[in-house]
Amino acid sequence: MNRKIIIAIITALVIISGYLIYKKLNPKKLPPYLVAAVGRIDGDDILINTKYPGRVLLLRVDTGDEVKKGEVVAKLDSKEFEDKLKALEYQIKAKEKELEFTSEKVDKTIKKATLNVKIKTDELNALNAQIDAFKKVIAQDIRDEKRIASLVKRKLAKEHDLELAKLKTKTDKDKLKGLEAKKEALKKAVKVANKDLQIAKAATKNVEALKDAINALNSQKNEVQTIINELTLKSPVNGYVDTKIANVGEVVGAGMPVVSVIDPKSFYLKIYVDELTNGKIKVGQKAEIFLDSFPNRPIKAVVSKIAKKAEFTPKEVEVRSDRITRVYEVHLKPLESCKYFKLGLPAIGVILTGRGNLPGSLKELPEM
Repeated sequence: MNRKIIIAIITALVIISGYLIYKKLNPKKLPPYLVAAVGRIDGDDILINTKYPGRVLLLRVDTGDEVKKGEVVAKLDSKEFEDKLKALEYQIKAKEKELEFTSEKVDKTIKKATLNVKIKTDELNALNAQIDAFKKVIAQDIRDEKRIASLVKRKLAKEHDLELAKLKTKTDKDKLKGLEAKKEALKKAVKVANKDLQIAKAATKNVEALKDAINALNSQKNEVQTIINELTLKSPVNGYVDTKIANVGEVVGAGMPVVSVIDPKSFYLKIYVDELTNGKIKVGQKAEIFLDSFPNRPIKAVVSKIAKKAEFTPKEVEVRSDRITRVYEVHLKPLESCKYFKLGLPAIGVILTGRGNLPGSLKELPEM
């Protein structure tokens, strides 16, 4: 019985060994319409920098955390700028009150001066009309005086009548002189009133100066507010934190990164192909990406980029004679975001370059 078992075991070992030797001597070959290569997942590492220097006051994320676009990831100390903002707001309020008071005062002064000019001008116009009327009266007085003098010569009127006529002429002329003197005084008053109006209108420059001062303060306030806003760092994309670069309490300089985030939509598989293979590949060709953890789950992709210039590989080899193979960098972009992708994760890329089908599993490909 033992002999039969031993013979069976030996037979099985021979069969298995023969199969393995056969596979070794006759490995799977990649179809001519496919190009396959091992590469690593790469993507855009976005550095979230601070525009202004400051101390990290709050850090709300850690490496690997998911973040949403616009989500606050860190805050820098902004007390100095907040104090400056309050001071500017106080100055603005003070200037606005001063502007309100000055504007009201200037408006009242202009209205008062304008009204005074109108009153004095109306008085002058009325006086001119009165003077014109008196001139006509005096002209009539002179005619009456001449007529009465003629009658006196002909003994048709008394001397007393002539004296009364002369007295009236003199009285009216004296009144006219008084009106003329009043006219000169009113002309001066109108001139003064117009000058007062010009001075009142000139005061509007003070109002404009205050407005300019308030605008300048508001500009400063907006600048400070912008700085405060910039000290609150937000994620520009939906993704996850790749690296936490700074810690709470650390002082960072202008332009220094605090954290870096990855946009999963930017992930691609970076592979290298030789010069002969590169001639078959074109941007837009269908492709697949396989992860070691999911060998039977191909991820649909497309060729998104082919390097225009070849480079020597491996890059780390220093001896020029060893760098004999020139390769081209090729990017395979997944058609949809894959939650399993991580930076640096190894993967296999397969490109369809001719008529045929892409594999459904890594088992259909030769060992790589």
